[in-house]
Amino acid sequence: MKRMPLSAQPQERVNSSRARLTPAQRSNFWPPVAAGYALWRARSLTVLSGEELALGREAALFLGLCRPQPGERWLDAGTSAGFYAGVLARAGAQVLAADLSPAMLAVARKREPAPQIEWAELNLEFSGLPSASFDGVTVGATLNETRDPARLLRELARLLRPGGTLWLMYAARTGTPAQERLARLGGLTFPDPAWVERQLPGLRRAAGARFGSVQFERYVGEAEKGATPHAPSR
Repeated sequence: MKRMPLSAQPQERVNSSRARLTPAQRSNFWPPVAAGYALWRARSLTVLSGEELALGREAALFLGLCRPQPGERWLDAGTSAGFYAGVLARAGAQVLAADLSPAMLAVARKREPAPQIEWAELNLEFSGLPSASFDGVTVGATLNETRDPARLLRELARLLRPGGTLWLMYAARTGTPAQERLARLGGLTFPDPAWVERQLPGLRRAAGARFGSVQFERYVGEAEKGATPHAPSR
């Protein structure tokens, strides 16, 4: 696999200052949280949506709408236990799976050992990665936990090549007391889809689906004028 450049910083110890993190992000550094996260992730969307929304259904939705191709370069932003990294690797993509938490990365490596996945400890609000590095970016709920979701979205848009795909999964705003408590205690953010769209002026919302409070969205970047079709790297 061709390695993704991580600027001049070491791959496994990149700019993750915990002082800038939300309580929810800091909790992910605890090994017991990381160890149990995959079980929660497998059930969480069913709980949040109020209907059966297992990982297999989520993967099928993503693959059907985004269609990642063999050899493409994808970033899994906030990989946690590696769910989207694994889905992408099995589709033949090359993946940079990034997370703030060493404990989460350790769990993800064991769960998803595919050789085309590269793992990086990285704060994606300030990634330091070169612009236009990826054919696609996946974000599985990181938008809810990050301290500055607007900055995160701008950074991920910067990392997309022209014509690239941004896939978002997040819990959207419902205004319920439960969300207000989670925002107050955990520092969580529950964006409104219209707000998300305003943060991505260079991208077009191409598809979306909503299940209860769970929002899925596919954004695509504008292709460069006169650009030839992209050939995946090998």
